[in-house]
Amino acid sequence: MSGTDGLALATRGLEKRYGARVALAGLDLSVPTGVVYGFLGPNGAGKTTTMRLLTGLIHPDAGTIELLGRPFGRRDRHRLFEVGALIEAPSFYPYLSGRENLRSLAATGAHTSDRRVEELLELVGLRDRAKDKVQGYSLGMKQRLGIAAALLSDPRLLLLDEPANGLDPAGIVAMRETLRHLAATGKTVFISSHVLGEIQQLADVVGIIAAGRLVREGPIEELLEGEGVVRVRVASTELEAATRILDGLAGDGGVTPVPGEAGWLSIRFEPGRAADVNRALALAGVYVSGLETGSDLESLFLALTADAPSGGSEGTFFGLGGRRPEPPSGPSGPTGWLGGGGAT
Repeated sequence: MSGTDGLALATRGLEKRYGARVALAGLDLSVPTGVVYGFLGPNGAGKTTTMRLLTGLIHPDAGTIELLGRPFGRRDRHRLFEVGALIEAPSFYPYLSGRENLRSLAATGAHTSDRRVEELLELVGLRDRAKDKVQGYSLGMKQRLGIAAALLSDPRLLLLDEPANGLDPAGIVAMRETLRHLAATGKTVFISSHVLGEIQQLADVVGIIAAGRLVREGPIEELLEGEGVVRVRVASTELEAATRILDGLAGDGGVTPVPGEAGWLSIRFEPGRAADVNRALALAGVYVSGLETGSDLESLFLALTADAPSGGSEGTFFGLGGRRPEPPSGPSGPTGWLGGGGAT
């Protein structure tokens, strides 16, 4: 039995460079079947590069990918009919209606009935606006239409990059319920997101990457139980002394500055021992002006990625398991379509 048996998605030693810049440096992901998996990392950590690799838009320099229990490589794009993907901003024919866009996409891939199109419009809450041209849709409506498009072929694996982008609070709640329902039916939902609070409510399993490497992965409840965080604020002139003192409690690497919050330190420490932190600093003559405890995902994320370099956007693509539709000439056509059956 291999180490990837029972996984819907797995990568081993995945590497990708863009010239001298290392995007992925040996990424190992293990995504179980039938879960919502939250894929987290700071800007430039390699999330969108990973999404592109998983959908065949680009190819790795080293390492392997398995989708739905089988190796995935350059010649396996036909297998993307089993995968639905939305990578960053969705693009559609602006002069067609939402319904017409879905029917157009459905005609390019595996057979999809009109009934399926109507079911998906209902699922994402666009039935009442299905006749309207997409050029009149809000960002959130386009995002919901993109999720419907990714579900056209009833995929077993769904890859979503920032699916909550542009959604209002009611839309986010509806999306959460929809994705949880899909996972309950046995599908696997892989979500890349910056909305940590939403991932904490939605995901069963979380993987956190920094600088192209996996730094933590596992069931979210276990990660939060085993990774308590205490945050403490001291005067900027005492940061060095406070870090040295707290390293003695938490161990080397257990204390990190909180990005963007001057004077704050994050300590990987059981929240119940916050008094020990305060006492150790006070005995050394360092007095805190703020003390917080918790085991929320945001605190864990910041503690694990505080020293990771950040980068810019990695590009915009919309992925769907199907053949590449030919856009109309001129600037009004859609861009970034992923083809499942043809060459890249």
